[in-house]
Amino acid sequence: MSLEREIAEHILSTYLPGTSVDELDPSLDLFESGVVSSLQLLELIEWLRSRYGIPVEELEMSPRSFRSVAAIREFVENAQKVS
Repeated sequence: MSLEREIAEHILSTYLPGTSVDELDPSLDLFESGVVSSLQLLELIEWLRSRYGIPVEELEMSPRSFRSVAAIREFVENAQKVS
């Protein structure tokens, strides 16, 4: 399973249950569309940290890193290169 699909599946199962991963455009703005709220973002960051072993406290983060599934995939890939 691709990293992007795994992230999308987690987001959908957690925040939009019953929605197919094929219905989620990887470039969809998760905040503007209401899929993820600011509180849910904290939960998502914690999931990323535990799932992929990312030391998020050591990384420079910005809201842009979490705006879409594609942006989150890129963040995870870059974080894994650093750690």
